[in-house]
Amino acid sequence: MNNWLPPNIRLQKLRAKLLSDPYYRLQSGEEIQVAVQLGIRIDANQATVDDWLRLPGLSIHQARSLVTLSRSGVKYYCIEDVAAALNVPVQRLEPVKPLINFIFYDEESLDRPVFIVNPNTASVELLSKIPLIDASLAEAVVKNRLAAGPYRNLVDFQQRLQLSGEAIAQLMYYLQF
Repeated sequence: MNNWLPPNIRLQKLRAKLLSDPYYRLQSGEEIQVAVQLGIRIDANQATVDDWLRLPGLSIHQARSLVTLSRSGVKYYCIEDVAAALNVPVQRLEPVKPLINFIFYDEESLDRPVFIVNPNTASVELLSKIPLIDASLAEAVVKNRLAAGPYRNLVDFQQRLQLSGEAIAQLMYYLQF
């Protein structure tokens, strides 16, 4: 970070970076505090590898382990659960605790499709397997992503591809950014 900038300009740049880059990896306690103020949170039970990698000090291996455990049915109820899954002292995770939400999901009440795709990494073939996405839309998703960068969220996805509200209402259950 540019430490030579006055504090208010440096914080403005950091805020802009955090809001515009969903893959930005936090580097310090100050950045964690700003992220918390901006409302950035990671749902421990729904987090992707990219979500976990935003936290300072987590390796790709640790992030993959957390996601694999979560997808296999392990539920994280508190920071101690995450620490145990990583086999690290809970004190090591205390600084990032404000960024992590522990939400309970009743699997029987969730009527979510089993097939969920990240449109920022999926191929045309994989996207074509989603109901309502034909080959031409799948190609448009990939071409737009390559031309304009990753989709930030569902709204960005809808606007860039000029999809109707009805289409997004059905597709949103199959997409995870």
